[in-house]
Amino acid sequence: MELFKWILTWVSIVGIVHSLPGRIHVGGLFESDDDEVELAFRIAVEWANTHGLLNSSRMVAMVERLYSQEAIKTTQLCCGLLDKGLAAIFGPQQVLPSQHVQSICDDLEVPHIESRFEFRLDRDQLSINLYPRPEVLSNAIVKLLDIWGWNNFYVVYEHDDAIVRLKSLFEEGEKRDWKIKLYQFRDEDSFRDTFWEIKRSLKSLKKDPSKKDEEKVLDYRIVLDVSKKNLYHALKSAQQVGMMTENQKYLITSLDLHTIDLEDFQYSKTNISSLRLVQEESAEFQALLQDLNSRLTRRIEQQPLKSLKTEAVLIYDSVKLLAYGLQQMDLAKNISVFPSISCQLMNKGIDGTSLVNFMKNVKNGTGPTGYLGLSGLLEFDEEGFRSKVVLDVMFLSSTGLKKIGSILPGPGKNTVHITPQESSEYQYVGLEGSHFRVTTILTDPYAMFSESSQLLTGNKRFEGYCIDLLEALAELLTFTFEIHVVKDGKSGSFDKDTKTWNGMIGEVVNNEADLAVADVTITTQRMKGVDFTLPFMQTGISILFKKPTTKVTSLFSFLFPFSGEVWLLVMAAYTFISISYFLVGRISPYEWSNPHPCRQNDQVEENVFSLLNSMWFAIGSLMQQGSDIAPTAMSTRAITSIWYFFCLILISSYTANLAAFLTVEKLVSPIESAEDLVKQDKIKYGATKSGSTYAFFKSSNMTTYKKMGQVMQANEEYLVQNNAEGIKRVKEGNYAFLMEATSIEYNTERECNLTQVGGLLDNKGYGIAVRKGNETIRSWLSGGILRLQEQGKLHTFKERWWKQKKGGGQCSGPSKSSGTVNELGLGNVGGVFVVMLLGIMLSALMGVIEFLWFQRKVQRDSEMSIFKLLMREIKYAVTCGSSSKPAPKLKTQKADVEAEKPLPGYSSLY
Repeated sequence: MELFKWILTWVSIVGIVHSLPGRIHVGGLFESDDDEVELAFRIAVEWANTHGLLNSSRMVAMVERLYSQEAIKTTQLCCGLLDKGLAAIFGPQQVLPSQHVQSICDDLEVPHIESRFEFRLDRDQLSINLYPRPEVLSNAIVKLLDIWGWNNFYVVYEHDDAIVRLKSLFEEGEKRDWKIKLYQFRDEDSFRDTFWEIKRSLKSLKKDPSKKDEEKVLDYRIVLDVSKKNLYHALKSAQQVGMMTENQKYLITSLDLHTIDLEDFQYSKTNISSLRLVQEESAEFQALLQDLNSRLTRRIEQQPLKSLKTEAVLIYDSVKLLAYGLQQMDLAKNISVFPSISCQLMNKGIDGTSLVNFMKNVKNGTGPTGYLGLSGLLEFDEEGFRSKVVLDVMFLSSTGLKKIGSILPGPGKNTVHITPQESSEYQYVGLEGSHFRVTTILTDPYAMFSESSQLLTGNKRFEGYCIDLLEALAELLTFTFEIHVVKDGKSGSFDKDTKTWNGMIGEVVNNEADLAVADVTITTQRMKGVDFTLPFMQTGISILFKKPTTKVTSLFSFLFPFSGEVWLLVMAAYTFISISYFLVGRISPYEWSNPHPCRQNDQVEENVFSLLNSMWFAIGSLMQQGSDIAPTAMSTRAITSIWYFFCLILISSYTANLAAFLTVEKLVSPIESAEDLVKQDKIKYGATKSGSTYAFFKSSNMTTYKKMGQVMQANEEYLVQNNAEGIKRVKEGNYAFLMEATSIEYNTERECNLTQVGGLLDNKGYGIAVRKGNETIRSWLSGGILRLQEQGKLHTFKERWWKQKKGGGQCSGPSKSSGTVNELGLGNVGGVFVVMLLGIMLSALMGVIEFLWFQRKVQRDSEMSIFKLLMREIKYAVTCGSSSKPAPKLKTQKADVEAEKPLPGYSSLY
């Protein structure tokens, strides 16, 4: 019996554990000559297995080579892979086969992961593409041309998809009246001829007397869009016709210039620039390159690769992204198998959409919001494209390609910032030697007066998060600054009557300060007066309120440990077990005994398990009390063991949870959200008068927030001058203060009687305000902020000022006076009900076996079958017959004459 209970317990535990299949097949479709991408795919699969991302499960690479772009061949290979049961499929890299595979995967609900340029913006739901969106690349090129002052240049391209890739360039050129001349290579043999045509047009331009000398120089600028395969051939053709001199400037749109041997061009003094997505400097990239080269040289005889092309790196990142997605999906749901899929039967995959969603939201802890791969941060939009991409600006110098800047995603859609990292001969002007006047506002912990016994002067008078941020930026970008406190003590708002700005924003607008560095919220209204950098901190409006101190009690608190459905099941289990005792006890012949053992000649047997006795016995066990009833048959003892086990688990769980309920005080706040504030009038609420929080409620179109704004406008006494005054009013009681969540977090770390109520009412960020139109300063500061974020310094600053200094961390520990205890539901204790049900079924079977076995010893006067005898006993039990019946006649060697005498009243009794 003990072994049986252990087996049942193990089965119930195993049944609820989530686990991935032991072998997870991932498919790869690659071109016949694309060994680099295939090896990157295999190495990434091995990396996921060796690092144990999927616990005991292992990813298995299933690779097929594509020798033709014909649809039928692509379909056959794709369906062959799907028939093996895939978690996802990667590739191919060519346009038509990839689109065909994407269509098949979307119909059969299998994730399709791409790493190539895709000009179609209408995406299927089951697709993810790690290659940047076309407009992201195009906008980046436009930004470079704008900063470099290109407004008269050539665009030379190879394939028609370049028109899509450079769509934003042509649209912007039309708006700004740029002079753009288009040339297309007819084929690979026409590269030299095309450059000859461009050179002849330049010569004719020089002879044109209507053109100014300045305009003639500008015409030596070329945007070159050529595939990685033909990039070296195109540059060599330009060199052969004399178009690779110090008079030419090239911007290469390909992301793979770093893979080309540029030694033939780096001494020509030609100005060649390009964009790069991969992070060549990382140790993981170098390890991947070394591993891939070692395998590549063993497979085919060729020179080691100088670097990895973008598509190979993206395949590597995408496989790791899939592994992290599977890891996180395994925590959320049970995935037992990735089924075989037939293209003929059109049976669909399972969990494909869920897996894609988990991949889009993967966070591996190294990135601030997403997964940080060798191609940067992987974040995806609704269409499955990369939503934020950091592109390095590369410049070919006499020593080779070097990074001279970065193009960063800006706060608006499809906008970028250019952030040079070092000065070069390529028209960059840095912040080195610059001096800035910085205005700030005294708000803990962003900017405060330093506590010191000595007389401090200059910037040493201040300390705080924003001061650390300024010092880190100054060290990184080599500028100096001088801080002063804003005169009127306000962040900054626009006065519609006077048409002027006040606060820090006003000082920047009026040229009284160069920068405003504080907890200044980036808003649409403020962006009309100043420009903002990338946000250095994300936050949102929330509610600061005083913690409730009254403990909530209830007359029926003893019922809290279990949910209502569990209590109903307990009553049902008690009823069911009582009936089981009654029925099994009647069926089993070993529960019938002589009530007077000393009178052996009595022909009557009794059964102690009447219906009332069965209920009494069950309730006694449930209450952990005994009774004078003891089961004697194996079947009834089996039921008793199962019932005892059920009671043990149930009572232990109840006792433990009841103790938790009685120990932890349940404090109920009178408000839990902004909606609760609006519905009542006892608790007042407000914000700072001239801050963005108050402006948010006044201008909001949402019913709840709009009504809150109207209440605050009608009752100006609810508003406060600053955060300190608002916090003071909250401590006094019956007042809720609306402020940024980061400030609430700071105060609740120090004031243990304060708490944040509800979540964020909006999303916003703090940025550095600069004078309108000062793109250079804004771009440099934005790049510096991003660099500090990547280095983890922004997080370090916050930990220092929120949880370490100025009394931080006092309220971070567990509190005895607050907490939550959840009632136990069916999901917590449902297994014990299942075990009890299985035990009762087994006991009933044992009772039947006991009856059949006992009938072998009984003399039967009639030829009634065993089955009919069993049915008679069951009917006798179900109809609640008497608890007494005649003793059966046992088979003996010598018949007992006295025993053979008929018992008076037998027919009426049984």
